[in-house]
Amino acid sequence: MLLKKKAYARAGLVGNPSDGYFGKTVSFIIRDFWAEVTLFESPELRISPSERDDSVFESIADLTRNVRQFGYYGGIRLLKAGVKRFFEYCQKHGHPMHDRNFTLRYHTNIPPQVGMAGSSAIITACWRALMDFYGVEIPRDIVPSLVLAVENEELGIPAGLQDRVIQNYEGVVFMDFDRDHIAKHGHGIYEQLDPASLPPVYVAYTTRLSEGTEVLHNDLRARWNVGDTEVVNAMKTWAGYAQQVRDLLAAGRGREIGPILNENFNLRRRICKLSQGNVDMVEGARSVGASAKFTGSGGAIVGTYEDEAMLAKLKAVLEPMSVAVIKPQVLPVA
Repeated sequence: MLLKKKAYARAGLVGNPSDGYFGKTVSFIIRDFWAEVTLFESPELRISPSERDDSVFESIADLTRNVRQFGYYGGIRLLKAGVKRFFEYCQKHGHPMHDRNFTLRYHTNIPPQVGMAGSSAIITACWRALMDFYGVEIPRDIVPSLVLAVENEELGIPAGLQDRVIQNYEGVVFMDFDRDHIAKHGHGIYEQLDPASLPPVYVAYTTRLSEGTEVLHNDLRARWNVGDTEVVNAMKTWAGYAQQVRDLLAAGRGREIGPILNENFNLRRRICKLSQGNVDMVEGARSVGASAKFTGSGGAIVGTYEDEAMLAKLKAVLEPMSVAVIKPQVLPVA
């Protein structure tokens, strides 16, 4: 048996970072980048390292380059934690598991540490492979919460549900993380939107190493936990932006969402300390008339543009800043 499962990168279109604070978001999948997990039966249970897990280097400069690109932790810990939580879930819910062993290996081309959900993609692909290998069916609306628990509870990675939801549903999704609904059902309210309702959108990301998501979220979480009025009100405002964008997309008025995306970033800039490189990306995009906000917590931006001429100007401004610009593929190739 050979299983290959993918999960894709994502862009938080609007509403983030309120997803970790009972807010609302709209996200879409980016099929240009993915994590793929391969599982095959083997005598022993083995998790194979990838490039991001290298411990042997050609030189000290090569080690430094690797750490700058991938950080100090690769994907092995994600797979180990994912397998552990999957086993515990099956035990808790009485899913029978055969005693055959397997080897797991992964590959990903999702740009690291730029807010495109690379870690959750690896875990999501891992769970898809394990579910097939053991013949376990888990409701789609529950899987994101299980994947989030791998990161939050096993590995101490601060994050919200948004990434795991869009990677399980794919396409374009409006998410309402209503506190009472989550407490009662274990998941938020997820609505799939028509990808054709999106206006022309771009994604741009730095090709230089960015800071991890925990840098932003640790500060916001601390302020949220003590009831910081500015942060609490900001979360409500971001959720409101997501609702507005959802309503415009549903009404076929997607070309009107640009100013809301701009306001999403403007609010984040007012209450969070942002690196100059991230701010420069946003301001560069806006200088040619495009809208711009973070896809996640920095390192990549998403926005709307009017036409191909504006997209060409966008590339001309951002590429000299070591920022790549793409038109994201949201739907599978026919």
